[in-house]
Amino acid sequence: MIRALGMMSGTSLDGVDAALIETDGIRIGSFGRSAFRAYSDNESAVLHGALGCWPGDKRTAEAAAISVASHAALAQDFPEAGLIGFHGQTLAHDPGGWGTHQAGDGAALARQVGRPVVWDFRSEDVRQGGEGAPLAPFFHWACAEWAVGQGRLPARPLCFLNLGGVGNLTWVDPTATAPEADGACLAFDTGPANAPINDLLRQRRGWTRDEGGALALSGQARHNVVADFLRHPYFQRPPPKSLDRDSFAGLADQLRGLSDADAAATLVAVLAESVAAGMRWFPRLPEQVLVCGGGRHNRAIMAALSAVLPCPVQPVEAAGLDGDMLEAQAFGWLAVRVQRGLPTSGPSTTGAPRPVCGGRISWPRIG
Repeated sequence: MIRALGMMSGTSLDGVDAALIETDGIRIGSFGRSAFRAYSDNESAVLHGALGCWPGDKRTAEAAAISVASHAALAQDFPEAGLIGFHGQTLAHDPGGWGTHQAGDGAALARQVGRPVVWDFRSEDVRQGGEGAPLAPFFHWACAEWAVGQGRLPARPLCFLNLGGVGNLTWVDPTATAPEADGACLAFDTGPANAPINDLLRQRRGWTRDEGGALALSGQARHNVVADFLRHPYFQRPPPKSLDRDSFAGLADQLRGLSDADAAATLVAVLAESVAAGMRWFPRLPEQVLVCGGGRHNRAIMAALSAVLPCPVQPVEAAGLDGDMLEAQAFGWLAVRVQRGLPTSGPSTTGAPRPVCGGRISWPRIG
C-alpha cells in the first residue's frame, strides 16, 4: 500500500481539495486526512478569465502559475505523502477537436514539493480516441467495493452522481473483478451542474454560490426553458460522452428577464432533468444514487433529484464516504495506478478503444 495525496481543483473554481489515501491502486486500504485551500478573489478572477483558453494564450501562463503555487502551498501540509496526484485546473475540454487542457506543470510542482507528482491524467486517453473524461469512475468502483466490504452497501449495482461544475454519473457493479472489466462501470457527463448556478449568482449578486439552495427554493422553475434545453443533441448521444464547463453557455440567454430566484430554480431543474435523462442509458436500474461534490449541499438540488429519479437519492456519506473530497481521493488513487501501470480509463467510461493508463510522472531533482 502507498500513501498518496490526491489534489483537485474543479470547474467550480472555488479552491483546491487535498486528501490522503492509502491504496495499492486496486483496493482502498484507508482514507486519511484532508484539507481545502480557497482561492483568493484575485486568483479566482484570473482562473475565470482563462476559461476556454488553450496553451499559447497569454492568460494560461498566469492561471498555470496560480495552479502550481496553490497546490504546492497545500501539499506542504502533507509531508507523509510519498506520491502526489495533481489534476491541474481544467481550462478547456474539446476531445473531438483541440483536445483537453489542464493548466499546471506537474514537473514544477514536483520540484517545489520535493516528491514525485503524477499529472496530465487526461491527454493520453484523448490521444487514443477517448473523451478524456470523466476520470473518477474507476475510483467509484473502488469506493463501492470498499463500502460493500465494510458492510455499508449491498453487493448490488448503484450509481455515483458527482455534482461539480459539470455533472457526471457512474453506474458501477461492485461485484466485478476490476473497474476495467466488462460490465463493471458505465460513466458519462450528464449536463451542467453547479457552474451555471454559480456563474449566474456571481454575475447578478456577487455571490459565489446559492448557499444551501435557499434562493432556488424561493423561486419557480420555468419548465418551458427546461424542455427546450433537453432538446439539445447531446442528450440523444449514447455514452460515453463528456462536456466542457461552458458547453451550454447559451443557456444563460434563456434566463434573461427571469428573477434571480426563478433563474436559479430553473437551473436546478435543468440539472435534475439532465441527470434523469442520463439514467436511461444504464444497463439496469441502480439500487440507489449516491451524490458527491458541492451540489449535494444544495437542498433545492437534492429535492429536485429525489423528485425526478426512479431510485433513492442520498449523499455519499450514507456509504461512509466523504463527498467533498471524493475527487481529490480519486486522483491519489489514480496516481498509484499510473505508477503501477494500471488502467485509469477505458471503453465504458471515456470511450477509448481499449483500457488506457493515462498520466505521467515527474520526479523532483536530487542534489
